Parts: sequence; structure tokens; C-alpha cells
Amino acid sequence: MASFLFIVFIFANALPTLAQIVHQHDFIVQASRVTRLCKTQNIVTVNGQYPGPTLEINNGDTLVVKVTNRAKYNVTIHWHGIRQMRTAWSDGPEFITQCPIRPGTSYTYRFTVEGQEGTLWWHAHSSWLRATVYGALIIHPKQGTSYPFAKPNRETPLILGEWWNANPIDVVREATRTGAAPNVSDAFTINGQPGDFYNCSSKDTIVVPINSGETNMLRVINAAMNQQLFFTVANHKLVVVGADASYLKPFTTNVIMLGPGQTTDVLITADQTSARYHIAASAYQSAQGAPFDNTTTTAILQYNTSSCSSKQKCVSTKPVEANLPKFNDTRIATKFTTTLRSPRKAPVPTDIDENLFITAGLGLNKCPSGSNASKSCQGPNGTRFTASMNNVSFILPSKVSLLQAFDQGIGGVYTTDFPPNPPLKFDYTGNVSRSLWQPISGTKAYKLKYGARVQVVLQGTNIFTAENHPIHLHGYDFYIVAEGFGNFNPNTDTAKFNLIDPPMRNTASLPVGGWVVIRFVADNPGTWIMHCHLDAHITWGLAMVFVVENGIGESQKLEPPPADLPVC
Repeated sequence: MASFLFIVFIFANALPTLAQIVHQHDFIVQASRVTRLCKTQNIVTVNGQYPGPTLEINNGDTLVVKVTNRAKYNVTIHWHGIRQMRTAWSDGPEFITQCPIRPGTSYTYRFTVEGQEGTLWWHAHSSWLRATVYGALIIHPKQGTSYPFAKPNRETPLILGEWWNANPIDVVREATRTGAAPNVSDAFTINGQPGDFYNCSSKDTIVVPINSGETNMLRVINAAMNQQLFFTVANHKLVVVGADASYLKPFTTNVIMLGPGQTTDVLITADQTSARYHIAASAYQSAQGAPFDNTTTTAILQYNTSSCSSKQKCVSTKPVEANLPKFNDTRIATKFTTTLRSPRKAPVPTDIDENLFITAGLGLNKCPSGSNASKSCQGPNGTRFTASMNNVSFILPSKVSLLQAFDQGIGGVYTTDFPPNPPLKFDYTGNVSRSLWQPISGTKAYKLKYGARVQVVLQGTNIFTAENHPIHLHGYDFYIVAEGFGNFNPNTDTAKFNLIDPPMRNTASLPVGGWVVIRFVADNPGTWIMHCHLDAHITWGLAMVFVVENGIGESQKLEPPPADLPVC
């Protein structure tokens, strides 16, 4: 029996007047049989589409989304990067801001987009459903305004994904059962298609048409489950103008790097000989010795000519191949992330009320006593993989969401003793004693007063192996004021802080064997998870939660829960 979901998306301008137009769209999400890599299988889709529908709204609009779950799995939808000001009930992470939408039930998300423009995306936030349940969310400038750069002739969303020749839910369940790392994907995709380097895929490679002399804005989204990715277009320069729905000071590069969850807007100009050029993405894999999908996905930038129109794929013409960095080229990845700048002086918090130092990394749990090690402890040397922040491996609640517990004062769901510093100081990126490899488990949060000015030093660790972690904070954008390698040193590294024009993002790339410093103002009440966007890592517990208290007056208070909020 095929599984499917039913989702209704309704767009509307905030506080509509008689002069405003209310747009309503009914989107059906259902299981579809799709063929990739010579294999046909059922996947959970949105409106029969993989990826799901691209939603386009304007800054200031309100989005209303009714989700009816007709799948055999629980589901929630997260609107990745949307601030959700006072509307945490619509954020979507399972058991954090809501209980899941059970099969056969519905829930309506309602929120207004305020002060955000650019490219975001939406995806499932339950188990590994987001492997196929995702789509682009494009926020255009307010009516009557435009981009801070010349308007491009075209705009094309390009969503980078991962594909398994298996049910992704079965993949993660097998890893959970065995305690080992999950199987790596069988392919990467661009807009759902692997491209012409994979078997049975070349005839379906995505084609992006362009006319000579035109400018196209590519809205690049990394929706991959577990992999940072390099991205390039053969023989074309990329002018970076935005990331995570925030404008940037434009700069030119040959390649960009995106961690899962991140978006980047780039302009390309059709200034080359009329031909077909590969658009390509492949893995940036920083962890030494870790298995990964070492393949390349492609689309085609196709110049329109009299012999090759946008309606023809010109399959007889071989595309110009793209040059991508080596999979472990940390230098190029770092050069890209450290070049990002805000286009003007940014309101970075300077006086800090809360200063946290949070380690992030993998670990290994000892095999539980009485278990069958050959079946349930297949990690290194008979262990089970785990992950943690400040030595706490996060456990989701199961009987009520954290937001309900916060709003209704329900005790026993979480504690507010998440440590603001590592319980033990050590050489985080050096030779770590094995006595530190096993974290404690718990549902621990850190409480912030409304309006607190917060600095978080995120420190990578070499527990088991160093890794590049894309760290996503729900409910907030933040400024990345510095990053570096080795152990963060407050006596010397603070001199590197950029408090003038740092980039504003919702997902930070924590460098392999390094650190990154973010700052934000806690002006949005609710329970907000901060987690690694490598889904294998969040499955192992690489997460924590900020509980931001209500402020003074209704404008600083969490809105009441909706009547149709799912129950556990």
C-alpha cells in the first residue's frame, strides 16, 4: 500500500484589505512511484512531486498551510529559516514545538514572514522523512521594492538532495538498531534528478535554459541529509548575493560550499560560447576515514540557439564538464565561508548578557549490559555511535512537546540545567582521552530572558573524529562574527571578531577541528532547538534547546496554541 500525505498551502497577505489579493493553493502530497538509478520504488512526496512544490511569497506576507497526514509515518513540516515571531507553534520540529501529525489527522501552520528576503526551504522534521519531503520557499521583496542589485532575467531554484535505493526510514531504523553509522546515499540529486553521471539517469538530467547575455539567479539549497556539498557551473563565474534569506556584499567565486540546511543565491551571466555546461555538486567530506557518497550530480545550463531551443535537450551535444574541488579541500570551503559579509554595517550585539561555550561532536557509547553485541553494538570496537553538545546527548520527549510544557507549565518534560560550558575542559581538537567519549543523556535546555544578548562559541571536538557540523538554530537568524581552527582561545581569538559587517545566517558551518562564534538577541519567546543538520548526528543526540521566556506585553509573548494543535 502506498503511503501519502495531503497538504494544503494557502498564501495570503498579512491583514488583508479589500485592495489586497488572497491567493489560495491546494497541494496534495502523496506517495509516488519514481525511478532513479534503474530502480522503481515508492517514496513519500508532496502533491506527487519530488521535490515538492516551490512556494513563492513576498516579505510581509502570511502563509497558511494545512497538512493532512495520510502516510503510515508521523510527520511535521519545518519552515527552515523562518523566524516564526511569536508563532513557535508553527515551527515544526517533532516533540519540540508540536507533537507529530499522526496518520489520518491534520494540522494547520500559520505564520507571517517579517523582514526576510531571499531563499529558504521547507522540509519534514520527523525521522528521515525529509529525504524526500522538501521544497523551496522563495521570499521576494515587498510589493513596490526590488533587489539591492540589478534584477536578473531569470530565477531558478536548484535543490541539492541525497537519494537512497532504499526506504530512508528503514536506513535510519537499521542504524538505530545496530548502533552503527547509517548507510551512505546512492546518489546526489539536483531538483530530484541524479544527472548524467549515473546509470539510467542521463535522459532525465535537469536542464536550465538561458539566452546569451542574460543573467540568471540560481537559488541553491542544500537539502542533503548528511553531506556538505561543493557547487559550481562549468566556465561561469558565480556572483554571491545572498545566503539563508539575507543579502550579502556581492563577491565573485568559482565554487560555493553549502552544508545541509544552508541556501546561497548566486548570479550567473551567459557570457560564454553558446553551448551546454554542467551545473555540478559533489561532496565536501572533512572527517578523516568516514565513508561518504563520492559521486557527482549534474544539471545542464543550456544556451538557447536556433538549433537548441529551451524545449529541446540537445542530448547529442556533450556538456562542458565542471571542475570541482577535491572532496577534502577544507581550504576552499573555508575561503568561501570566511568571505561572506553583510552589505552594510550590521546591528551586532556588543554588550553580552549570556556567554556560552558549547562543544559539539561525536562519541561512542559502551555496549549496554545484557545486549547482543553482534546485533546492537556494531560501532567501532563493539560500541554504539552517539553525539552530544557539552557532553549531553539530547533525547526528544515523547508524551508532550517542549513548547507545550513551557507554555502550560508542565513539569517533568525537560530540565533547564544544560551546562553553559563543558563540564570538563580538555584539548578539544587534540588527542582526546577515551574516558571522555561517552556522554550523558537527557532532555536539557538553557533558559534565556527575553531580550538577552547572547554569544555562543561553538567548538568542534576530536572525540572519535573531527567533523564539519552545520549547526542550525530554529527561530533566529544570527551573526557569525568569527571562525577558526583548533581550540578557541578567548585571550587571542576575540581580536578576530568582525562586529562591523558579519554575515547573518540561520545555519553555521562549524569547521572541521575548529570553532565558530555566533551572536543574536533573544527576542522571540518559545522553545528553540539548536542542532547539527547532518541527520545522522541529530539522530544520535547532537542538539540542545534554548527556552526563551516571554517579555512584557502581548507583542513580546508567545501566541496561544492553535485549536488543532496535534496531541501526542
